[in-house]
Amino acid sequence: MTKRSISVFEIIKVGIGPSSSHTMGPWKAAELFLDRIRAERSLSDVAEVYVEFFGSLAKTGIGHGTDIAGMLGLSGEDFEVIDTTQITNKVEAIKNSEILRLGGEVEVPFVYGHHLVLNMKKNLDFHPNGMIFKAVFKDGTELEQDYYSIGGGFVTTQEATSVDEVATRTKYPCHLAEDVERYCEELNVSFSELIYINEEAWRSKAETQAHALRIWDNIKDCIYKGVSQEGELPGGLRVVRRAAALSRKLLGGRTFDNRHDWFNAVVETEASFDNINKWISCFALAVNEENASFGRIITAPTNGASGIIPAVLMYSQTFTEFTGDENIIRFLLVAGEIGTLFKKNATISAAMGGCQAETGVSSAMAAAGLTEIMGGSTGQVLMAAEIAMEHHLGLTCDPVGGLVQIPCIERNSMGAIKAITAANIAIESDPANARVTLDEVIQTMWETAQSMNERFKETSEGGLAIAVNIAEC
Repeated sequence: MTKRSISVFEIIKVGIGPSSSHTMGPWKAAELFLDRIRAERSLSDVAEVYVEFFGSLAKTGIGHGTDIAGMLGLSGEDFEVIDTTQITNKVEAIKNSEILRLGGEVEVPFVYGHHLVLNMKKNLDFHPNGMIFKAVFKDGTELEQDYYSIGGGFVTTQEATSVDEVATRTKYPCHLAEDVERYCEELNVSFSELIYINEEAWRSKAETQAHALRIWDNIKDCIYKGVSQEGELPGGLRVVRRAAALSRKLLGGRTFDNRHDWFNAVVETEASFDNINKWISCFALAVNEENASFGRIITAPTNGASGIIPAVLMYSQTFTEFTGDENIIRFLLVAGEIGTLFKKNATISAAMGGCQAETGVSSAMAAAGLTEIMGGSTGQVLMAAEIAMEHHLGLTCDPVGGLVQIPCIERNSMGAIKAITAANIAIESDPANARVTLDEVIQTMWETAQSMNERFKETSEGGLAIAVNIAEC
Protein backbone atom coordinates (compact mmCIF):
# COMPACT_ATOMS: atom_id res chain seq x y z
CA MET A 1 0.00 0.00 0.00
CA THR A 2 1.42 3.38 -1.05
CA LYS A 3 1.76 5.95 1.72
CA ARG A 4 1.37 9.67 1.25
CA SER A 5 4.05 12.08 2.32
CA ILE A 6 3.37 14.02 5.51
CA SER A 7 4.95 17.35 6.34
CA VAL A 8 6.66 17.63 9.71
CA PHE A 9 4.35 20.57 10.40
CA GLU A 10 1.32 18.33 10.14
CA ILE A 11 2.78 16.46 13.11
CA ILE A 12 4.08 19.46 15.10
CA LYS A 13 1.54 22.27 14.92
CA VAL A 14 -0.39 24.90 16.86
CA GLY A 15 -3.29 23.34 18.73
CA ILE A 16 -5.69 23.85 21.58
CA GLY A 17 -6.20 21.74 24.70
CA PRO A 18 -7.04 19.39 26.09
CA SER A 19 -6.94 16.65 23.42
CA SER A 20 -5.85 16.51 19.80
CA SER A 21 -8.04 13.52 18.96
CA HIS A 22 -10.98 14.41 21.21
CA THR A 23 -10.96 18.21 20.95
CA MET A 24 -9.06 19.31 17.84
CA GLY A 25 -10.31 16.38 15.72
CA PRO A 26 -14.04 16.97 16.36
CA TRP A 27 -13.47 20.73 15.97
CA LYS A 28 -11.84 20.16 12.59
CA ALA A 29 -14.57 17.70 11.59
CA ALA A 30 -17.20 20.35 12.31
CA GLU A 31 -15.28 22.78 10.10
CA LEU A 32 -15.13 20.17 7.33
CA PHE A 33 -18.87 19.61 7.61
CA LEU A 34 -19.49 23.34 7.27
CA ASP A 35 -17.31 23.34 4.16
CA ARG A 36 -19.36 20.50 2.69
CA ILE A 37 -22.63 22.31 3.36
CA ARG A 38 -21.26 25.42 1.66
CA ALA A 39 -20.06 23.35 -1.31
CA GLU A 40 -23.37 21.53 -1.85
CA ARG A 41 -25.95 24.00 -0.57
CA SER A 42 -25.82 27.10 1.60
CA LEU A 43 -25.68 27.64 5.35
CA SER A 44 -28.79 29.80 5.01
CA ASP A 45 -30.70 26.71 3.80
CA VAL A 46 -30.06 24.84 7.08
CA ALA A 47 -32.97 24.51 9.51
CA GLU A 48 -31.20 22.32 12.10
CA VAL A 49 -27.84 20.70 12.62
CA TYR A 50 -26.99 17.61 14.68
CA VAL A 51 -23.82 15.91 15.85
CA GLU A 52 -23.50 12.55 17.61
CA PHE A 53 -20.25 11.31 19.12
CA PHE A 54 -19.50 7.60 19.59
CA GLY A 55 -17.01 5.28 21.31
CA SER A 56 -14.04 6.90 22.99
CA LEU A 57 -15.19 10.36 21.89
CA ALA A 58 -18.37 9.89 23.92
CA LYS A 59 -16.90 8.04 26.89
CA THR A 60 -14.34 10.73 27.66
CA GLY A 61 -16.12 13.50 25.81
CA ILE A 62 -16.90 15.79 28.73
CA GLY A 63 -13.43 15.57 30.22
CA HIS A 64 -11.78 16.17 26.85
CA GLY A 65 -14.13 18.94 25.78
CA THR A 66 -15.42 17.02 22.77
CA ASP A 67 -18.86 18.59 23.17
CA ILE A 68 -17.30 22.05 23.40
CA ALA A 69 -15.26 21.42 20.26
CA GLY A 70 -18.36 20.30 18.38
CA MET A 71 -20.31 23.44 19.30
CA LEU A 72 -17.50 25.89 18.65
CA GLY A 73 -16.49 24.17 15.42
CA LEU A 74 -20.04 24.40 14.11
CA SER A 75 -20.05 28.04 15.19
CA GLY A 76 -17.20 28.74 12.80
CA GLU A 77 -14.59 29.40 15.48
CA ASP A 78 -10.93 28.68 14.63
CA PHE A 79 -9.01 26.91 17.42
CA GLU A 80 -5.73 28.42 16.24
CA VAL A 81 -6.86 32.01 16.89
CA ILE A 82 -9.83 31.87 19.27
CA ASP A 83 -9.40 33.80 22.54
CA THR A 84 -9.10 30.80 24.83
CA THR A 85 -10.25 32.86 27.83
CA GLN A 86 -13.66 33.27 26.17
CA ILE A 87 -14.35 29.60 25.40
CA THR A 88 -16.46 29.01 28.51
CA ASN A 89 -18.54 32.13 27.88
CA LYS A 90 -19.17 31.21 24.25
CA VAL A 91 -20.28 27.69 25.14
CA GLU A 92 -22.55 28.87 27.96
CA ALA A 93 -24.16 31.38 25.60
CA ILE A 94 -25.07 28.56 23.18
CA LYS A 95 -26.44 26.37 25.96
CA ASN A 96 -28.44 29.12 27.64
CA SER A 97 -29.89 30.64 24.48
CA GLU A 98 -30.34 27.25 22.76
CA ILE A 99 -29.21 28.98 19.59
CA LEU A 100 -26.04 28.35 17.57
CA ARG A 101 -24.75 30.69 14.87
CA LEU A 102 -23.87 28.11 12.23
CA GLY A 103 -20.54 29.04 10.68
CA GLY A 104 -20.83 32.35 12.50
CA GLU A 105 -23.49 33.33 9.96
CA VAL A 106 -26.90 31.71 10.46
CA GLU A 107 -28.82 31.18 13.70
CA VAL A 108 -30.24 27.69 14.15
CA PRO A 109 -31.89 26.08 17.18
CA PHE A 110 -29.44 24.06 19.23
CA VAL A 111 -30.49 22.16 22.33
CA TYR A 112 -27.61 20.46 24.14
CA GLY A 113 -28.45 16.76 24.58
CA HIS A 114 -30.74 16.80 21.56
CA HIS A 115 -28.74 18.41 18.77
CA LEU A 116 -25.51 17.22 20.37
CA VAL A 117 -25.39 13.69 21.79
CA LEU A 118 -22.63 11.67 23.47
CA ASN A 119 -23.55 8.06 22.62
CA MET A 120 -21.57 5.94 25.09
CA LYS A 121 -23.30 2.66 24.15
CA LYS A 122 -22.33 2.45 20.50
CA ASN A 123 -19.10 2.40 18.50
CA LEU A 124 -18.77 3.08 14.80
CA ASP A 125 -16.94 0.21 13.14
CA PHE A 126 -14.35 2.22 11.23
CA HIS A 127 -12.51 3.76 14.23
CA PRO A 128 -13.10 4.20 18.00
CA ASN A 129 -13.23 8.00 17.56
CA GLY A 130 -16.29 8.23 15.35
CA MET A 131 -18.87 10.98 14.93
CA ILE A 132 -21.78 11.76 12.62
CA PHE A 133 -22.86 15.26 11.59
CA LYS A 134 -26.25 15.88 10.03
CA ALA A 135 -27.86 18.99 8.54
CA VAL A 136 -31.60 19.18 8.00
CA PHE A 137 -32.50 21.74 5.37
CA LYS A 138 -35.61 23.92 5.24
CA ASP A 139 -36.97 21.89 2.33
CA GLY A 140 -36.84 18.71 4.42
CA THR A 141 -33.80 17.17 2.74
CA GLU A 142 -30.80 16.05 4.78
CA LEU A 143 -27.03 15.89 4.50
CA GLU A 144 -25.14 13.44 6.72
CA GLN A 145 -21.46 12.66 7.04
CA ASP A 146 -19.39 10.46 9.32
CA TYR A 147 -15.92 11.57 10.43
CA TYR A 148 -13.18 9.85 12.38
CA SER A 149 -10.57 11.53 14.54
CA ILE A 150 -7.52 9.33 14.04
CA GLY A 151 -5.01 11.06 16.34
CA GLY A 152 -2.97 14.25 16.39
CA GLY A 153 -5.87 16.31 15.04
CA PHE A 154 -6.03 14.27 11.82
CA VAL A 155 -9.56 13.59 10.55
CA THR A 156 -10.76 11.19 7.87
CA THR A 157 -13.93 9.61 6.48
CA GLN A 158 -14.71 6.07 5.40
CA GLU A 159 -14.87 7.28 1.81
CA ALA A 160 -11.38 8.77 1.94
CA THR A 161 -8.87 6.52 0.19
CA SER A 162 -5.62 5.59 1.87
CA VAL A 163 -3.78 7.33 -0.95
CA ASP A 164 -4.79 10.75 -2.23
CA GLU A 165 -3.93 10.85 -5.92
CA VAL A 166 -3.24 14.58 -5.68
CA ALA A 167 -1.29 14.36 -2.43
CA THR A 168 2.04 16.10 -2.12
CA ARG A 169 5.01 13.91 -3.01
CA THR A 170 8.43 14.59 -1.55
CA LYS A 171 11.63 14.30 -3.57
CA TYR A 172 12.96 11.52 -1.35
CA PRO A 173 9.95 9.78 0.23
CA CYS A 174 10.75 8.54 3.72
CA HIS A 175 8.05 6.10 4.81
CA LEU A 176 10.39 3.92 6.87
CA ALA A 177 13.40 4.63 9.05
CA GLU A 178 15.49 2.60 6.62
CA ASP A 179 14.48 5.07 3.87
CA VAL A 180 15.88 7.93 5.94
CA GLU A 181 19.15 6.11 6.52
CA ARG A 182 19.50 5.12 2.86
CA TYR A 183 18.87 8.61 1.47
CA CYS A 184 21.18 10.26 4.02
CA GLU A 185 23.96 7.90 2.97
CA GLU A 186 23.32 8.24 -0.78
CA LEU A 187 23.13 12.04 -0.66
CA ASN A 188 25.81 12.42 2.02
CA VAL A 189 23.55 14.67 4.11
CA SER A 190 22.46 14.76 7.72
CA PHE A 191 18.97 13.77 8.84
CA SER A 192 17.84 17.39 9.13
CA GLU A 193 19.36 18.32 5.75
CA LEU A 194 17.31 15.55 4.14
CA ILE A 195 14.13 16.87 5.74
CA TYR A 196 14.96 20.40 4.59
CA ILE A 197 15.00 19.04 1.03
CA ASN A 198 11.75 17.12 1.39
CA GLU A 199 9.90 19.99 3.04
CA GLU A 200 10.48 22.00 -0.15
CA ALA A 201 7.56 20.00 -1.55
CA TRP A 202 5.38 22.26 0.60
CA ARG A 203 7.35 25.49 1.05
CA SER A 204 10.73 27.12 0.52
CA LYS A 205 13.63 26.54 2.91
CA ALA A 206 13.23 30.08 4.26
CA GLU A 207 9.54 29.46 4.90
CA THR A 208 10.34 26.17 6.65
CA GLN A 209 12.83 27.96 8.89
CA ALA A 210 10.36 30.72 9.70
CA HIS A 211 7.59 28.20 10.44
CA ALA A 212 9.81 26.24 12.81
CA LEU A 213 10.80 29.39 14.67
CA ARG A 214 7.12 30.34 15.02
CA ILE A 215 6.57 26.94 16.60
CA TRP A 216 9.44 27.66 19.01
CA ASP A 217 7.96 31.05 19.84
CA ASN A 218 4.63 29.38 20.63
CA ILE A 219 6.43 26.83 22.80
CA LYS A 220 8.13 29.54 24.86
CA ASP A 221 4.87 31.43 25.16
CA CYS A 222 3.00 28.33 26.35
CA ILE A 223 5.65 27.43 28.93
CA TYR A 224 5.74 30.98 30.27
CA LYS A 225 1.95 31.06 30.57
CA GLY A 226 2.10 27.73 32.38
CA VAL A 227 4.63 28.96 34.95
CA SER A 228 2.59 32.13 35.47
CA GLN A 229 -0.72 30.48 36.42
CA GLU A 230 -1.71 29.10 39.81
CA GLY A 231 -4.81 27.42 41.24
CA GLU A 232 -6.78 24.32 40.32
CA LEU A 233 -7.26 22.88 36.87
CA PRO A 234 -10.83 22.77 35.56
CA GLY A 235 -12.86 19.56 35.51
CA GLY A 236 -13.61 18.68 39.11
CA LEU A 237 -10.60 16.54 40.02
CA ARG A 238 -9.18 19.48 41.97
CA VAL A 239 -5.72 18.94 40.51
CA VAL A 240 -3.49 21.81 41.63
CA ARG A 241 -1.16 23.50 39.16
CA ARG A 242 2.46 22.89 40.13
CA ALA A 243 4.61 24.51 37.43
CA ALA A 244 4.36 28.06 38.78
CA ALA A 245 5.35 27.13 42.33
CA LEU A 246 8.20 24.94 41.08
CA SER A 247 9.50 27.71 38.81
CA ARG A 248 9.35 30.25 41.63
CA LYS A 249 11.19 27.90 43.99
CA LEU A 250 13.93 27.15 41.47
CA LEU A 251 14.36 30.89 40.87
CA GLY A 252 14.77 31.62 44.57
CA GLY A 253 11.34 33.15 45.00
CA ARG A 254 11.71 35.62 42.14
CA THR A 255 8.81 36.29 39.78
CA PHE A 256 8.84 37.94 36.37
CA ASP A 257 6.34 39.94 34.33
CA ASN A 258 7.62 38.98 30.88
CA ARG A 259 8.82 35.87 29.08
CA HIS A 260 12.21 37.26 28.09
CA ASP A 261 13.35 38.01 31.64
CA TRP A 262 12.03 34.69 32.94
CA PHE A 263 13.87 32.74 30.21
CA ASN A 264 17.14 34.52 30.94
CA ALA A 265 16.72 33.84 34.66
CA VAL A 266 16.30 30.12 33.93
CA VAL A 267 19.49 30.12 31.85
CA GLU A 268 21.38 31.71 34.73
CA THR A 269 20.23 29.24 37.41
CA GLU A 270 22.60 26.65 38.82
CA ALA A 271 23.11 23.85 36.32
CA SER A 272 23.27 21.03 38.87
CA PHE A 273 21.76 17.65 38.03
CA ASP A 274 18.92 18.15 40.51
CA ASN A 275 18.11 21.62 39.22
CA ILE A 276 18.14 20.60 35.57
CA ASN A 277 15.99 17.56 36.31
CA LYS A 278 13.46 19.73 38.11
CA TRP A 279 13.42 22.34 35.35
CA ILE A 280 12.71 19.68 32.73
CA SER A 281 9.73 18.54 34.80
CA CYS A 282 8.66 22.16 35.28
CA PHE A 283 8.68 22.82 31.53
CA ALA A 284 6.59 19.73 30.81
CA LEU A 285 4.16 20.40 33.66
CA ALA A 286 3.69 24.00 32.49
CA VAL A 287 2.66 22.94 29.00
CA ASN A 288 0.34 20.16 30.07
CA GLU A 289 -1.33 22.29 32.71
CA GLU A 290 -2.06 24.81 29.95
CA ASN A 291 -3.32 21.97 27.77
CA ALA A 292 -5.67 20.77 30.52
CA SER A 293 -7.08 24.31 30.76
CA PHE A 294 -8.08 24.69 27.08
CA GLY A 295 -4.91 26.71 26.50
CA ARG A 296 -3.09 27.10 23.20
CA ILE A 297 -0.28 24.59 22.93
CA ILE A 298 1.89 22.86 20.34
CA THR A 299 0.47 19.49 19.33
CA ALA A 300 3.48 17.18 19.05
CA PRO A 301 2.26 14.73 17.89
CA THR A 302 -0.83 14.94 20.14
CA ASN A 303 -2.11 17.18 22.92
CA GLY A 304 -1.86 14.52 25.61
CA ALA A 305 1.87 14.38 24.86
CA SER A 306 2.30 18.09 24.13
CA GLY A 307 4.74 18.75 26.98
CA ILE A 308 7.56 16.40 25.99
CA ILE A 309 9.05 18.11 22.93
CA PRO A 310 8.75 21.60 24.49
CA ALA A 311 10.46 20.35 27.67
CA VAL A 312 13.34 18.70 25.83
CA LEU A 313 13.79 21.57 23.37
CA MET A 314 13.68 24.12 26.20
CA TYR A 315 16.24 22.02 28.09
CA SER A 316 18.53 22.13 25.05
CA GLN A 317 18.26 25.91 24.84
CA THR A 318 18.77 26.62 28.54
CA PHE A 319 21.20 23.98 29.79
CA THR A 320 23.28 22.75 26.83
CA GLU A 321 25.66 24.23 24.30
CA PHE A 322 23.40 23.24 21.38
CA THR A 323 21.51 26.53 21.25
CA GLY A 324 20.45 28.96 18.54
CA ASP A 325 17.89 29.17 15.76
CA GLU A 326 19.49 26.61 13.45
CA ASN A 327 19.61 23.96 16.17
CA ILE A 328 15.99 24.70 17.10
CA ILE A 329 14.94 24.24 13.48
CA ARG A 330 16.95 21.05 13.03
CA PHE A 331 15.51 19.62 16.26
CA LEU A 332 11.92 20.24 15.12
CA LEU A 333 12.48 18.93 11.58
CA VAL A 334 13.95 15.65 12.78
CA ALA A 335 11.42 15.24 15.61
CA GLY A 336 8.55 15.86 13.20
CA GLU A 337 9.84 13.35 10.67
CA ILE A 338 10.09 10.65 13.32
CA GLY A 339 6.46 11.39 14.14
CA THR A 340 5.47 10.81 10.51
CA LEU A 341 7.03 7.33 10.62
CA PHE A 342 4.83 6.35 13.55
CA LYS A 343 1.80 7.97 11.92
CA LYS A 344 2.29 6.04 8.67
CA ASN A 345 3.24 2.64 10.11
CA ALA A 346 1.42 2.44 13.45
CA THR A 347 -0.75 5.06 15.14
CA ILE A 348 -0.55 8.28 17.15
CA SER A 349 -4.06 7.80 18.52
CA ALA A 350 -4.44 6.70 22.15
CA ALA A 351 -7.90 5.37 21.28
CA MET A 352 -6.15 2.96 18.91
CA GLY A 353 -2.90 2.28 20.72
CA GLY A 354 -2.95 3.51 24.29
CA CYS A 355 -0.52 6.11 25.64
CA GLN A 356 2.44 4.43 23.97
CA ALA A 357 1.02 6.05 20.83
CA GLU A 358 1.14 9.50 22.42
CA THR A 359 3.82 9.99 25.07
CA GLY A 360 5.83 7.11 23.62
CA VAL A 361 5.88 8.60 20.14
CA SER A 362 6.57 12.10 21.45
CA SER A 363 9.47 10.82 23.58
CA ALA A 364 10.92 9.10 20.51
CA MET A 365 10.53 12.30 18.51
CA ALA A 366 12.22 14.40 21.18
CA ALA A 367 15.06 11.90 21.62
CA ALA A 368 15.76 12.00 17.89
CA GLY A 369 15.65 15.79 17.72
CA LEU A 370 18.03 16.16 20.64
CA THR A 371 20.48 13.59 19.25
CA GLU A 372 20.52 15.42 15.91
CA ILE A 373 21.58 18.75 17.41
CA MET A 374 24.08 17.02 19.73
CA GLY A 375 25.94 15.97 16.59
CA GLY A 376 24.66 12.42 16.32
CA SER A 377 24.84 10.48 13.08
CA THR A 378 21.65 9.46 11.29
CA GLY A 379 22.06 5.99 12.80
CA GLN A 380 22.38 7.44 16.29
CA VAL A 381 19.32 9.65 15.78
CA LEU A 382 17.22 6.65 14.75
CA MET A 383 18.70 4.63 17.62
CA ALA A 384 17.66 7.30 20.14
CA ALA A 385 14.09 7.22 18.84
CA GLU A 386 14.06 3.43 19.09
CA ILE A 387 15.35 3.44 22.66
CA ALA A 388 12.77 5.97 23.79
CA MET A 389 9.86 4.05 22.27
CA GLU A 390 11.17 0.67 23.42
CA HIS A 391 10.70 1.82 27.00
CA HIS A 392 7.16 3.07 26.44
CA LEU A 393 5.83 -0.12 24.81
CA GLY A 394 2.53 -1.27 26.28
CA LEU A 395 1.79 2.03 28.04
CA THR A 396 -1.96 2.29 28.53
CA CYS A 397 -4.20 5.34 28.27
CA ASP A 398 -6.36 5.49 31.40
CA PRO A 399 -7.31 9.12 32.12
CA VAL A 400 -9.00 9.54 35.50
CA GLY A 401 -12.40 11.16 35.09
CA GLY A 402 -11.90 11.33 31.33
CA LEU A 403 -9.59 14.32 31.88
CA VAL A 404 -6.11 14.85 30.45
CA GLN A 405 -4.71 15.39 33.95
CA ILE A 406 -4.08 12.16 35.90
CA PRO A 407 -1.74 10.50 34.96
CA CYS A 408 -1.23 12.48 31.74
CA ILE A 409 0.50 15.60 33.07
CA GLU A 410 3.21 13.80 35.05
CA ARG A 411 3.58 11.26 32.26
CA ASN A 412 4.94 14.05 30.04
CA SER A 413 7.68 14.84 32.54
CA MET A 414 8.67 11.18 32.56
CA GLY A 415 8.61 11.04 28.76
CA ALA A 416 10.91 14.06 28.54
CA ILE A 417 13.43 12.53 30.91
CA LYS A 418 13.35 9.25 28.97
CA ALA A 419 13.95 11.15 25.73
CA ILE A 420 17.05 12.87 27.11
CA THR A 421 18.34 9.59 28.52
CA ALA A 422 17.75 7.86 25.18
CA ALA A 423 19.67 10.62 23.37
CA ASN A 424 22.57 10.34 25.79
CA ILE A 425 22.74 6.57 25.38
CA ALA A 426 22.56 6.77 21.58
CA ILE A 427 25.20 9.49 21.25
CA GLU A 428 27.67 7.24 23.10
CA SER A 429 26.75 4.11 21.13
CA ASP A 430 27.57 2.53 17.81
CA PRO A 431 24.31 1.91 15.89
CA ALA A 432 26.02 -1.00 14.11
CA ASN A 433 25.82 -2.89 17.39
CA ALA A 434 22.10 -2.23 17.91
CA ARG A 435 19.92 -5.32 17.92
CA VAL A 436 16.57 -3.53 17.50
CA THR A 437 15.82 -1.07 14.68
CA LEU A 438 13.37 1.81 14.79
CA ASP A 439 11.25 0.17 12.10
CA GLU A 440 11.05 -2.99 14.21
CA VAL A 441 10.02 -1.11 17.33
CA ILE A 442 7.35 0.80 15.37
CA GLN A 443 5.98 -2.52 14.10
CA THR A 444 6.07 -3.90 17.63
CA MET A 445 4.23 -0.85 18.96
CA TRP A 446 1.47 -1.39 16.39
CA GLU A 447 1.19 -5.10 17.21
CA THR A 448 1.02 -4.23 20.91
CA ALA A 449 -1.69 -1.68 20.17
CA GLN A 450 -3.81 -4.23 18.36
CA SER A 451 -3.47 -6.69 21.24
CA MET A 452 -4.24 -4.16 23.96
CA ASN A 453 -7.61 -4.45 25.67
CA GLU A 454 -10.03 -1.71 24.60
CA ARG A 455 -10.46 -0.66 28.26
CA PHE A 456 -6.93 0.74 28.19
CA LYS A 457 -7.41 2.81 25.04
CA GLU A 458 -8.70 6.18 26.25
CA THR A 459 -12.10 4.95 27.40
CA SER A 460 -11.68 5.69 31.13
CA GLU A 461 -12.90 2.13 31.72
CA GLY A 462 -9.65 0.58 32.95
CA GLY A 463 -6.44 1.17 34.85
CA LEU A 464 -6.16 4.27 37.03
CA ALA A 465 -9.42 5.56 35.59
CA ILE A 466 -11.33 2.99 37.65
CA ALA A 467 -8.79 2.38 40.42
CA VAL A 468 -9.12 6.00 41.56
CA ASN A 469 -12.91 5.58 41.44
CA ILE A 470 -13.89 9.08 40.34
CA ALA A 471 -16.85 9.48 38.01
CA GLU A 472 -16.26 11.43 34.80
CA CYS A 473 -16.40 15.12 35.53
